[in-house]
Amino acid sequence: MGTTALTEAVFYILLSLDAPLHGYGIMQNVESLSGGRVRLAAGTLYGALATLTERGWIASLGDESEGRRKEYQITPAGREAVRAELRRLHELTQNGDALTADWN
Repeated sequence: MGTTALTEAVFYILLSLDAPLHGYGIMQNVESLSGGRVRLAAGTLYGALATLTERGWIASLGDESEGRRKEYQITPAGREAVRAELRRLHELTQNGDALTADWN
């Protein structure tokens, strides 16, 4: 079908970046959004950020050489990836609900 399922961590990273955030802020936001269930180690986060930047789903803002921490923000392509994932998850839950409605 052409759509790749997002990991829960990537999904929450993308949701976190509606406004620009630096790495530590992303880690905090992901943990908060997931109710503490998803906790990102720094290595995991920065690997994901590199991959998401390569895919064009997020953009790096500013320059660390200016003495500021690098911030990231979701792109229109990243927003579409989130919408596609929400459609996929909705289909899963609809199918699951329909097929298990008569289970006791």
